[in-house]
Amino acid sequence: MYLEFERKLINIAAVAMSGAALLLAPGHGTAQAASKIVARVSIGEQRMHVLVDGRTTFVWKVSTGGRGYVTPKGAFKPTRMHEMWYSKKYDNAPMPHSVFFNGGYAVHATNQISRLGRPASHGCVRLHPDNAADFYQLVQIFGPANTSIVIVQ
Repeated sequence: MYLEFERKLINIAAVAMSGAALLLAPGHGTAQAASKIVARVSIGEQRMHVLVDGRTTFVWKVSTGGRGYVTPKGAFKPTRMHEMWYSKKYDNAPMPHSVFFNGGYAVHATNQISRLGRPASHGCVRLHPDNAADFYQLVQIFGPANTSIVIVQ
């Protein structure tokens, strides 16, 4: 899985070649980002477009707020991250690779993969576990200050 993500990082670097976009620290496997990433979540499309320096790099299916639940719209910065979080509000439901952006709302993995592509959550933005892990790592690498989560209708 690490090698697969490393290949994705190489693709990101290629997409962001408009300057010194991604500087890999020799021998550390980490990166310092001069680029910015935007995770644009479309509630209507049930998709998250991940942009690096304005260029779409990934498009993933999501599930946002289902009937009776709302996913907040607006532009947000990540406020905290947890490799594994358990929802205190919803019976300790697991929320792997959580990137919180507005109070208790987060982008995180789900085991309900068959429901991706349509509203099904309690308001969070759910991703396939592989994509959530990749997004989590992207935010770690680029940094929360260089990451925006934008949710639109």
